[in-house]
Amino acid sequence: MTREVTHEKRGPAKLDESDMGDDDMIYVCQCGLSDSKPLCDGSHNATADEEEGVTYKYANDDSDGERREINELVYEDE
Repeated sequence: MTREVTHEKRGPAKLDESDMGDDDMIYVCQCGLSDSKPLCDGSHNATADEEEGVTYKYANDDSDGERREINELVYEDE
């Protein structure tokens, strides 16, 4: 499975000790749906039933948003 996510940031996020969880670990979002990017907020749980070989788009890149299958990604000139 793949997921189309729109990113708007143009630079890195600096992480430090304040970003650590109770287990002294820092979890970085890889699904693209976290509301606290670059940190994971558990939004990836919404992707648990995604099928291999299918590309998905979540409305507004929100794990609570409507999920739909897309056939191809179309990029428009800015």
